Amino acid sequence: MPQKATSKENEADARAQRMQAAGPEFVPADQFYQAEVEIRHLRDMVQALRENLEESQFDSEEQVQQASSSANSEVSQLRNAVQAMRDELENIRFEKEEAVQHATSHANDEIVQLRMAAQKLREELENVRFEKDEAVQHAVTTANDEILQLRHTAQALRDNMETLRFENDEAVQNAAVAANGEISQLRGTAQQLRSELESRTAELQEQIQNNERRFRDERKHLQDTIGVLRDEMENNHNENA
Repeated sequence: MPQKATSKENEADARAQRMQAAGPEFVPADQFYQAEVEIRHLRDMVQALRENLEESQFDSEEQVQQASSSANSEVSQLRNAVQAMRDELENIRFEKEEAVQHATSHANDEIVQLRMAAQKLREELENVRFEKDEAVQHAVTTANDEILQLRHTAQALRDNMETLRFENDEAVQNAAVAANGEISQLRGTAQQLRSELESRTAELQEQIQNNERRFRDERKHLQDTIGVLRDEMENNHNENA
């Protein structure tokens, strides 16, 4: 009988080892710990049964059968527990695979959306770059046209300035010639007036001298006349006296 108990214990240990080898990484920690506790408890019970069986070797066969039946029942319970844990482990593994597949599908969808968004952004960037190049080209063309127009305008202004400068120089020369002619005429007129003034001054001087001479002669004549009249008056006064 002890050998049969040892065989059952070995079988339980082997099953526990197979359960552990079946993938403990998929069993939650609390369930795995509970299973280990139950296995350890069963081992302790089997060990106690072994000790009891060894101590009660001489007991009746009925007691041995009852103990064996109890051990078989406990082993059956252990088997049921292991099967339940195996089923739960399969469910967890299935749920995990389903979650991984769902996450992978969601990630793939997100990757596809990101690729589409990246492609859209790339196309928008290309459009912006094309519009920028076109705008720059248009701006350069417009600037070149304005520069050409400004050059033509500057050349026309330069030509107008040259024409105005030539006309101004010609007008200045004509004005200088006219001024020189007028100055010559004015000089001639001034010289003529100066000559006339000198002649008139000489005439006036001569006239003044003649007037002074005539005045002196008239004054002398008057003085002589006064002297004669004074003499006549004195003579008449003397005769009357």
